[in-house]
Amino acid sequence: MKTVRQLLQTKGTEVWSIGPEALVIEALKVMAEKGVGALVVLDAGRVVGILSERDYARKVSLLGKSSKTTPVREIMTEKVVFVRPEQTVEDCMALMTSKRIRHLPVMDGDRLIGVISIGDVVKEVISHQEFLIGQLENYITGR
Repeated sequence: MKTVRQLLQTKGTEVWSIGPEALVIEALKVMAEKGVGALVVLDAGRVVGILSERDYARKVSLLGKSSKTTPVREIMTEKVVFVRPEQTVEDCMALMTSKRIRHLPVMDGDRLIGVISIGDVVKEVISHQEFLIGQLENYITGR
């Protein structure tokens, strides 16, 4: 199975982010424009949190806050779970399942180099299984 570094080489390393003082409504607009479910929260280039659609649903909508007046820092998840480039896609799947999260920032030392989503992981697992099935079919048929 691929490493996170290999997955990022295929997927790309573009990361969508927002600052902690930005308003939640701005973050929602970025997520909608970019078609993503989470933004990494950066303060002076340092990862200080992650903001997901789930954070919004649970910490703004349900609590009666306003996305037009609430800063990102008030609802972001501060304890960011991340992976390293040398870890495997299987590691990501296990971590996402155990922590019940859908997005993993990828850190190389102190540097943010990408984000892996549950969709990326599922796509890679399916691709890997299709490859194995093809190999087994070739073995069985003697091709």
